[in-house]
Amino acid sequence: MVFNSITFLVFFVLFFFTYWWVSRKGSVKTRNAWLIIGSYIFYGWWDWRFLSLIIISSLADFGLGISIFNSRSARGRKIALVASLLINLGLLGFFKYFNFFIESFARFLELFGLQPSISTLAIILPVGISFYTFQTMSYTIDIYRKKLEPTRSILQFMAFVSFFPQLVAGPIERATRFLPQFSNLKTFDYQRTVGGLRLVLWGFFKKVVIADNMGVVVNALYAQPENYPGWPMLLGAVLFAFQIYADFSGYSDIAIGLGRMLGFDLMTNFRKPYFSKSLTEFWHRWHISLSTWFRDYVYIPLGGNRKGRFRTDLNLLVTFVLSGLWHGASFTFVIWGFVHGLSLIAEKHLSIKKMPVWWVFLLCSLFWIPFRAQGLGHLKSIGVQLLKWPASFRLPAPIQEDVYRLSAVGFVLLIFIAIEKWMKEYDFNDFISRFSKPVRYLAYYLLVLLILGLGNYDVKPYFIYFQF
Repeated sequence: MVFNSITFLVFFVLFFFTYWWVSRKGSVKTRNAWLIIGSYIFYGWWDWRFLSLIIISSLADFGLGISIFNSRSARGRKIALVASLLINLGLLGFFKYFNFFIESFARFLELFGLQPSISTLAIILPVGISFYTFQTMSYTIDIYRKKLEPTRSILQFMAFVSFFPQLVAGPIERATRFLPQFSNLKTFDYQRTVGGLRLVLWGFFKKVVIADNMGVVVNALYAQPENYPGWPMLLGAVLFAFQIYADFSGYSDIAIGLGRMLGFDLMTNFRKPYFSKSLTEFWHRWHISLSTWFRDYVYIPLGGNRKGRFRTDLNLLVTFVLSGLWHGASFTFVIWGFVHGLSLIAEKHLSIKKMPVWWVFLLCSLFWIPFRAQGLGHLKSIGVQLLKWPASFRLPAPIQEDVYRLSAVGFVLLIFIAIEKWMKEYDFNDFISRFSKPVRYLAYYLLVLLILGLGNYDVKPYFIYFQF
């Protein structure tokens, strides 16, 4: 079940009204139980069998969190923490990385002239497993660090892990901030609901008008890069930068808006990253919940910047390589993380604190190429084509076939960029709230018309980050 589908619309409308009825008539336990039921229905719509993974992760970390807190010895606390990490990383490693490591090992043996006969499994990647395992791991780690006391309510914890607005693609919430929100009853707030609806509307606009239309051209270019030397492949890189931003930040806006409509506050995940003046600033603005997770649970424990320049550089590079690997079981993601890590190290050594915004955006667009590439051979082919600049060129087929509509989308994209610049640090709800009622309603109607008129509904409803 995805946000941009009729199925989800029906589901959420029914859930929204029953949720507030339960909250008004029942107790906190009843409310949390209903949240769990709704979240499990939402997640189980893809494949009910994978619900067992969420349940296993939730029950294990609930019990181990209490064990860590109650243990009187440092050894006992460490054993419980290691058990939590092994369970979560074991699930993540098997479903996401088993085939990757088997195939990589086979290629390594081939370097020595060996011809191993290694078969891989037909393993299906459960949607959102990278997100909810990281969320539950942060819970036990924070208890171990004595930053958090464990909850004694299994319903509260399971609702925290499975909260459906952010279950499959974040934001990755910390228990220290988000878990306490499940301990009290919510009262319906009209203004919060309106604010949530504004974010949902803005998120849908970014997804179906910007991201899905950009995706049509991007998919055509990346499907046959050998046919598009020079500027078309550069155009593909730039359009993918807009596609992935509008797609993922659109999802986050919808998730935050839905959470707000249910009385919960989710953390901000994007702060206009393409207006950054350095790559370091970009990573302070892009996928903030993941960036801060890796900072707090990988970079700092490795030593951060406390052990000299070499170790600082190494820690930064390792963190970004692991971040790349988190995104997918492919060497292209490792390359993507490595390139970003190396670039941040270069910025620090060269004392680069400010660059032209367009230059940072162009670098980010080029760095997205390995992220989008379907393997090392595909990445090599794209790189070769980027270096070719023939005197003549032809438009990609999707642009030729729908040039007027895509031109209109391109114009809307320019307006979108201008609005994002105008919004500065505000989210759409805070930004639009500053205007008079007639202006606000005009904006709503225009967004709805753009969604209905220019939205791309020929593609299967999907969000890019569901694959991670």
